[in-house]
Amino acid sequence: MKNSLLIAIREWKERVGSRSFLLFSVLGPMVVLALIYMLFVFGGESKQHWNVLIADPTGILKDRVLNDDDQNISYSFADNYIKSEEFRDAKKFQGFDAMLEINEQILYTKVSHVFYRQKPSAQMEKSVQYHIERRLEEVMVDRFADFSIQEYLKIKQPLNLGFRDVYDPEGQKSDLEGWVGFFYGIIIFVFVFLFGMTILRSVSREKSNRIVEVLLASVSPNQLMLGKIIGIGLSALVQFLIWAVIIGAGLFLMRETLFPDMLNAANLNVQDLGIEAANQSYGEQYFSAREYNQFVELVYNRVRFSVILPFFLLFFIGGYFFYGALFASVGATMGSESDGQQFVLPIIIMLILALYSGYYVLNYPESPMAGFLQYLPFTSPVVVMVKLAQGYEHGYEIYVSLLILFISAFAMLAVASRLYKNGILQFGHRVRIKHIFKWLRKT
Repeated sequence: MKNSLLIAIREWKERVGSRSFLLFSVLGPMVVLALIYMLFVFGGESKQHWNVLIADPTGILKDRVLNDDDQNISYSFADNYIKSEEFRDAKKFQGFDAMLEINEQILYTKVSHVFYRQKPSAQMEKSVQYHIERRLEEVMVDRFADFSIQEYLKIKQPLNLGFRDVYDPEGQKSDLEGWVGFFYGIIIFVFVFLFGMTILRSVSREKSNRIVEVLLASVSPNQLMLGKIIGIGLSALVQFLIWAVIIGAGLFLMRETLFPDMLNAANLNVQDLGIEAANQSYGEQYFSAREYNQFVELVYNRVRFSVILPFFLLFFIGGYFFYGALFASVGATMGSESDGQQFVLPIIIMLILALYSGYYVLNYPESPMAGFLQYLPFTSPVVVMVKLAQGYEHGYEIYVSLLILFISAFAMLAVASRLYKNGILQFGHRVRIKHIFKWLRKT
C-alpha cells in the first residue's frame, strides 16, 4: 500500500502542476458562472416593455384599459383611424412598439389586430390580449347589462383547476429541480471522462516508451495501477473543490451585488406568486405584469445543497473508480494506439447512455425503467442525482444504489488488476477478445 501511495502522490503532483489543470480549474467554473448569470438575466418571464398605441376613433374604451399601472406595458390613445403604413413610417409614431385597432364592430365580432415593429414574447401577447378583453367586458356590461361590473365579475369567475400528483400533493417534486440534478450528473461524467482519459493516456504512454518496465522492477502491477487511479482521482477531486469554491463565491457575489432585489420579498409582486390569492382570477395571476425570476429563486431557495453535495461526492468517487478501472484496463491491454481507440468507443457509448438515462428519468421519474436505471452502476450516478433533486419517495433506495455502485467499482478494479497485470508488458499485438479472456483466466 505504501508503494501505491507514493505512485499516487507522484501522479497527483504531475497533474496539479500542469498548465492545463490550472487553466481548466479557473476557466471551467467561470464558464459555469457565466451560464448561470445568463439564466439569471434572461430567466425572468417578463423582461420586455411595450409602448402600445390604441387607435380608438369611436372612443369605445374611453381612454382607459387598466385600473392600475402596468410596469411592462404602457397604453396611449389616438382618437382617429391610423393606417398601418402611416404607423410604420410616420415619425411621430416611432416611439411606439405596437398599434392596436379598435372599431365599433369589435363588440360583436371580437376581432382586432395588433401591428408590431418587433415580434413580442408569447407572455406579452397574452398580456395585451387579456387586458383588452377585460376592458371590453366592462364596456359591454355597461352598455348591454342591467347590473354593475362588480356584480358581473362575481358571476364571471373562471374555474381554477389545480392538478396535483396524488403521491406528491404538496408539489415538492419539481421538473426544474430535476434539471439541477441532471446538471450534477453531467458534471460527474465530464470529470469521469476527462480524468478517465488521463488514466488511459498515462498508462499507454508509459507502456509505449517502456518506462513501465522500470517501474515494475520496484512495484507490483496492481500497486502501480491502483496508485495511478488514486493519484489522478485526487487531482480530479482537488479540481472539483476549486470549482465548488469559485462557483460558491461567484453565486454569493451575484446575490449580494448583481441581483439583491430579486430575493427581497418587499420587491416582489405578491399577486404573481400564487394562485391562492382570494380576489384574483387565474387570468389576472397568469397575465400579471411582473413575475419573479424562477432561476434565482431555484438556486438560492429551492436547491438543497446540503443534501445533494454529500451524495454527489460519494457517487462521484464510486463512478470514477468504476470507469477509471475500465480506462486503466484499456490502456494496459492495448497493443497500439488504434487498438486503444476502438476499445474506448464502448466506454464512451456507456457514458452517453448514462447521460440519456438521466434525461429519461427527468421526464419519466415514476416509470419502472427509472427504478431499474438507478441501480445500474454505469447509470446510477446521473440517475440518482436527478431523483435526489426531485425528491425520493423511499430514502433507502439511494443507499442501495450507492452500495451497488461501490461493490461494482471494487469488482471492476479486481478485473482491471488482472488485465493490467497480464497485459501491461505485452507489446506489438492486436487486442482480441480471446486475449482478454485469456488474461482474465491467468492468475
